[in-house]
Amino acid sequence: MENKVKVVQYGCGKMSLYLMRYVLEHGGELVGALDLNPKVIGKDIGELLGIKPLGVKVSSVEEADKLLKETQPDVCVIATRSTMEDLKPAFTVCAENGVNAISTCEEALYPWNSSYDITKELDELAKKNGCTLCGSGYPDMYWGSLITTLAGSMHKITKIRGVSSYNVEDYGIALAEGHGAGLSIEKFEKEIGNYNGLNHEETAQAIKDGKVVPSYMWNQNGWLCSQLGLTIKSQTQKCIPMTHKEDLYSSTLNMTVKAGDATGMSAIVTTETEEGVTLETQCQGYVYGPDDFDKNDWTFEGEPETSIKVDRPATVELTCATLVNRIPMLIDAEAGYITTEKLPVNHYLVKPMHKYVKSK
Repeated sequence: MENKVKVVQYGCGKMSLYLMRYVLEHGGELVGALDLNPKVIGKDIGELLGIKPLGVKVSSVEEADKLLKETQPDVCVIATRSTMEDLKPAFTVCAENGVNAISTCEEALYPWNSSYDITKELDELAKKNGCTLCGSGYPDMYWGSLITTLAGSMHKITKIRGVSSYNVEDYGIALAEGHGAGLSIEKFEKEIGNYNGLNHEETAQAIKDGKVVPSYMWNQNGWLCSQLGLTIKSQTQKCIPMTHKEDLYSSTLNMTVKAGDATGMSAIVTTETEEGVTLETQCQGYVYGPDDFDKNDWTFEGEPETSIKVDRPATVELTCATLVNRIPMLIDAEAGYITTEKLPVNHYLVKPMHKYVKSK
């Protein structure tokens, strides 16, 4: 590709400040930005980034169709909400305009096992208009490619166990509330934990009916099984409240979480496969206390037993860098909703990103 990759940023919150800067520093060109917050609409994106004006102002999401038609970007980077249902309007307007789109939305990484109908609809629309849609971020690498690469060093695997934690303060109010942060234990059990006893079929139906929100590991286990060639026999999910012994103030929730109330949750997903490999993965998202920090621990049981531990990963920055590094592959990918286990393993962009694009 000879010209710079043209990018529109959809959603100008916390994550976008890294995404837009990384796009610029990897040789991309920001040609537009969209948001629904009246406090940022009309501002130059340079002002948001703390640099000189770039001549690109944030437009309302209501003008998304118009902006995409005017700017004709190569890619739209979406950093808004965490479910496919919430994300559908953004993906749809991109697909209708034939614009490749990639999102930080956690469910978007592998939505086929949680929002099949929405994903199939988007897949068909993207194929019709010759563009690619997908999700990427921290899980793409640190719960995905890193794990499947290490699996290639094993003689035999009987179980893969993973535990990853993150501070819900870093990702905005929608994610914090979705993790039950601030709820009493009684209210948590009623609103989130009351579906913990469901079997595989019941859980899948409850997710389809919108009664149960799939945890990030629900989608991640689907991604891992697809990449490893495993056939899922059953998959269940349990959401357990996490607490702190002292009061914790949450700036994201703008409230003090009382000692003993839910600071968030641990979502545990257990997947049994026909090949005899079990995946037991959990993501712990909660309001951190003063001694808490991000962790990412994985263990392979089998021969030989193998473990990897990543302490204090810069989860937000790694999410954004992983996504930006995916952009050339997104542009080159076949049309449709393409999950990233079907793309090449992600790699660092030494040259400007347009130098890696082969299809134009």
